[in-house]
Amino acid sequence: MGYVMAQRLYRQHELAFRTQYAELKERTLASGELLPGTPGSLALRAGSGRAYWYRVFNSIPATVREQLVCKEGDEEALNAMRERMAFAEWAAKQVSSLRKLMFQVADKPTARVLVELHNRHAFESGLVLVGSLGYMAWLNELGAIAVTARTLDIDLARRQALKLAAPLSFLATMKDTGLPFVAVPGLPSTKASTSIKLPGVQGLRVDVLAPGNVLGAPVKVPELDWVAQAIPHYDYLLADAERGAMLAGGHCIPVQLPQAARLVWHKLYASTKRQGFPEKAAKDQQQALVLGAVLADTDSDELVDAFAAAPKSMLSPVKPLLKMLASKAEAHPAMQEVLRQCLGR
Repeated sequence: MGYVMAQRLYRQHELAFRTQYAELKERTLASGELLPGTPGSLALRAGSGRAYWYRVFNSIPATVREQLVCKEGDEEALNAMRERMAFAEWAAKQVSSLRKLMFQVADKPTARVLVELHNRHAFESGLVLVGSLGYMAWLNELGAIAVTARTLDIDLARRQALKLAAPLSFLATMKDTGLPFVAVPGLPSTKASTSIKLPGVQGLRVDVLAPGNVLGAPVKVPELDWVAQAIPHYDYLLADAERGAMLAGGHCIPVQLPQAARLVWHKLYASTKRQGFPEKAAKDQQQALVLGAVLADTDSDELVDAFAAAPKSMLSPVKPLLKMLASKAEAHPAMQEVLRQCLGR
């Protein structure tokens, strides 16, 4: 009977492709505000008075919009827009190329939401991209290839009050995307909405989350004129968030991400709270195992230190999973060793 080689949980992108992603991210981080939608084209509109230049673009699929650029003759403003459009076109081609190379790329509605939040400095002010999109972003950051299920959620979180220059209405910001978002009715006990959603069963949903002891309890977010949903141990997950990027639509969007190692352990914790949703629990465990294996193969101490920093009440339901997870990481001895070390703590 022949020996069956253990299947690896992920593959590594070639150095050239990781360098391509790094260059796109670096240039995007230095570009300032992003142009929403497609790069578009310039059109001169002449009315009864002076003529004006407009950028004509698709904001969302099949929706054409126009953005005032400048008066005719303002060459400085016109050239500045040409440069921004050229960068947007270059970035879109890079994202398309990276998608074909199996980098993680979210869809266009997700891009529209994240671009709007970026342009309003929400991520810069402390908002963090979590959930499956955070996991996908970390795969790209770490140069790993893995199969992921399409997500219909954008999970946004804040640990403490966002340091915004001025209050930012979350619902108004989402409506300014041009997407037909509506608030999801809250639980009868609270009546507070913590989510918005696009129409239809498959409609994109955006959730706002925050640390709290009681799962699902409402947490006021006055600087967004909104209410977040409490998630236990999110203060641990969101501590010392890091700058990263998310590929979506034709954009590379600067975001804040939770530390990858902390995301591993919190996803395992979250999987134990998915009563009645075994598929979601399995997805959380798989994502934690894949991301953990990537980290263990590069810097296992980071995982061990993040485990040691987690509160005991978060780890107690996680420890019974570690032996089972180790059996699934047979192709990754470094991850198995991390799990053994953590099990013995």
